[in-house]
Amino acid sequence: MNTHASNSRFTRKGRAYFLPALLVGALALSVGIPATVHAAGGQVGKASWYGPGFHGKKTASGQRFNQNQMTAAHRSLPLGSRARVTNLRNGKAIDVTINDRGPFVKGRVIDLSRAAARRLAISGLAPVRVTSIP
Repeated sequence: MNTHASNSRFTRKGRAYFLPALLVGALALSVGIPATVHAAGGQVGKASWYGPGFHGKKTASGQRFNQNQMTAAHRSLPLGSRARVTNLRNGKAIDVTINDRGPFVKGRVIDLSRAAARRLAISGLAPVRVTSIP
């Protein structure tokens, strides 16, 4: 590998790469990795809830959504897995089954069913910790 510090370019196997482009690419990839993931597997962020408009519709798992069950949508936890969600404002915690994908809004880490949100005393958005249950 030839490195040329004078023009921030290096070559490898006959191809020229520019260091600034590589740095921008690395930064772009790092944006998708939540800074709130903890070593213990927990994730901290905002929770929202969904209910009436989706009640009875199919979820990503193929199940029908029931707003009265303890379920949630998460972007990456396996469908059918369980997660403990803790409301960081009041300390209340519940276990939910992941049966859907989402939320697709920046800054949110989980979408709770109406029943799950009520048990956590969440009426809009709330800071939560989400931990996978083995």
